[in-house]
Amino acid sequence: MTPLQALQQHHQLCDELHALALEENRFLQQNQRAPEAALLERKRALLTRLDETLTALRTAEGESGNQPALRTALEKTRARILQVLQLEKENEQLLLRYSLTANRAPAPASTLLPASMLQKIYQRHT
Repeated sequence: MTPLQALQQHHQLCDELHALALEENRFLQQNQRAPEAALLERKRALLTRLDETLTALRTAEGESGNQPALRTALEKTRARILQVLQLEKENEQLLLRYSLTANRAPAPASTLLPASMLQKIYQRHT
């Protein structure tokens, strides 16, 4: 496999990861809870494939004839990776926010005594 082919395959996978991150982001914003196991399983499968494409990139045999095309593909892939990373960061923040609010105990009923009760207590002790 040439470096350009390996990079194109990697870029396609990055596009799939981006689409999944967008889907996860929409889910988190709409439902305000952690996504279902099916979405997480899809993410795990894509991450396994990501390891495979990274290995293919490392082992691809060099070909100097496609340098401009390779450089262009590399820049597109880098831009997509940055988008995925930014979305994943936002998803982590949303997930953290929603998991913290879900675990927070409901606010207790007011434990303050009514003013009249406080006045009676104060009068008893003066």
